[in-house]
Amino acid sequence: MSGRLLPSLLALLLSLPLAAQGFDVIDEISLDTRMTFHQQTVQGEYKSHFQGDYFNLHIKGSIGESVSFRIRQRFNKGIDADNPFNATDFLYLKWQCSPKFSLTAGKNAILIGGYEIDSAPIDVYYYGAFSSRLHQYYAFGLNATWTPLEGQDVTLQFVPSPISPSTQNRYSYNLYWNGSFTPWWKTIWSINLVEDEYGRKMNWIALGNKFHTENFFVDIDFINRASIHQSRYLFSDWSLIGKAIWTVGKWNLCTKIGYELNDASNVDADGLSYDLVLPAGHDYLYAGAGVEYFPLGDERLRLHAVVFRDNHDRINNFDIGMTWRVKIYPTRLR
Repeated sequence: MSGRLLPSLLALLLSLPLAAQGFDVIDEISLDTRMTFHQQTVQGEYKSHFQGDYFNLHIKGSIGESVSFRIRQRFNKGIDADNPFNATDFLYLKWQCSPKFSLTAGKNAILIGGYEIDSAPIDVYYYGAFSSRLHQYYAFGLNATWTPLEGQDVTLQFVPSPISPSTQNRYSYNLYWNGSFTPWWKTIWSINLVEDEYGRKMNWIALGNKFHTENFFVDIDFINRASIHQSRYLFSDWSLIGKAIWTVGKWNLCTKIGYELNDASNVDADGLSYDLVLPAGHDYLYAGAGVEYFPLGDERLRLHAVVFRDNHDRINNFDIGMTWRVKIYPTRLR
């Protein structure tokens, strides 16, 4: 299906007029993919295999002077009758109704603060427990964004819950700030009220912070999760994640470590954990390091080697892989 769909879709898009009424219809069409040679040892036993991680189509453009759209389609992700848009990450229209206000409708990222979960999946080699166990990262919904100053966006979002199956009528109500305090300190913060599959409500406070210079940056994410019925609201169910990358020429030296904990007391009267993502009584420690090399000096081609381990599965992972990106329109000049 995907093999026939992709050429047909690209042919259709490229046949569209690229200018109408004084504005561009299609601003960008691009592809990216990542492949990996995955290796691991479990209790001294070595296993390995080649795998394709991602194959994405990106389309960006305009429908009018104040209406833009974005599409990101995965061609290596399954779909089913219950969720026919499972392989579609982005499929939305954005109306810039004034210089400081915009409205967005369609399938978009569920706005949870933090740089681990905000990063494009193709750029993440391993996730922590909270990020990797959500039911969904992208969902159809509505956003209203206020931009009081350039580079400072405050968004209200109403979407299906990330901790409930997509077929249920459970929702998430999110207040999200993407901005900065100084040129070297950027932020992605959110307050989220989410419903789980049993209709119970959880509150998240997610604080993502990026401290950076020209060749070095550190991300520090803190996420506090709590039910109003817990005996302790703060520092009882939480995640702390740190990531650093140092750029030296065409090389990136990378490291990442995270610790997540949910106290055993955070259960309801029936003994069910309030937090279904990281259940009560569990902790999760993970860490890794790696190197990236950009032979062409930019993001078009990236080679990587990464090692990582966690205290839950206790598997030693070692990945060697390649990511490449190609812009179909507009084409790159030689």
